[in-house]
Amino acid sequence: MPSADIDFGYSDADFRRVRQIAMAEAGISLPETKKNLVYSRLSRRIRETGYPSFNSYLDFVVTKAGEKERDKLICAITTNVTSFFREGHHFEHLHDVVLPQIARNLKAGGMGRLWSGACSTGQEAWSMAMTTMDVIPDAPSLDMKILGTDINRDVVDVGRRGVYLSQDLNAIPSTMKKKWVVEDKDEPGYSMITGEIRELPVFNILNLNSNWPIRKKFDAIFCRNVVIYFSAETREALWKRLADQLVPGGYLYVGHSERVERQDECNLTAESSTIYRKRG
Repeated sequence: MPSADIDFGYSDADFRRVRQIAMAEAGISLPETKKNLVYSRLSRRIRETGYPSFNSYLDFVVTKAGEKERDKLICAITTNVTSFFREGHHFEHLHDVVLPQIARNLKAGGMGRLWSGACSTGQEAWSMAMTTMDVIPDAPSLDMKILGTDINRDVVDVGRRGVYLSQDLNAIPSTMKKKWVVEDKDEPGYSMITGEIRELPVFNILNLNSNWPIRKKFDAIFCRNVVIYFSAETREALWKRLADQLVPGGYLYVGHSERVERQDECNLTAESSTIYRKRG
């Protein structure tokens, strides 16, 4: 196993290979300014996997046996920053505007569907679930589901478990926290999501720039702080695909630094700088 201070001889060719892998696997566009960041992030993976050089590590990553490590490479060069009820105005809108309509649909025998399109370790999807339970307390007994997806299987597993550092759950409103969070007796310092709310989210691995095995459409999609890594072409294609996956009148929530530039082509109308509604 290489020592922590070893120099892996990172070359321009190595960086170009990482760029090609990132684009092919996840549509991620890495500018030249990210060259040093890529070295910093991936040198840790090389040390952990025991490969003697960037070249040998990348040779492994592109093989069939390296599929899981490709996931880890993508995760390493992106930033999985998330928290419960992040960008709270989105959850207020979900609570006050979207979920009352879903409640009416459910009462009439219809269904409700929400999607956290880049759920990372699951806090966003669980925040959606808690907001849902606040408006529709009997949601688990109705045709209501929340899909949480991410390209990285490790973070998806964390979301599925619903176990987090206790201090990270402080952003959950106290009334919701009292209902749905308990200390994990098996892991000191950790707490877990508990109760019938666990019936709402379903967590799966999904590459947003690959095929989507999704048949039903959504009342609302959260896809926040993801397209900042994509090229303009990839970004515009994703917005269109997400809009097509909404029911008429459904909502798309994006990150605070993101914008849907070609709204007409996506059949979307901006309700605010980060909330878009599908026409019809």
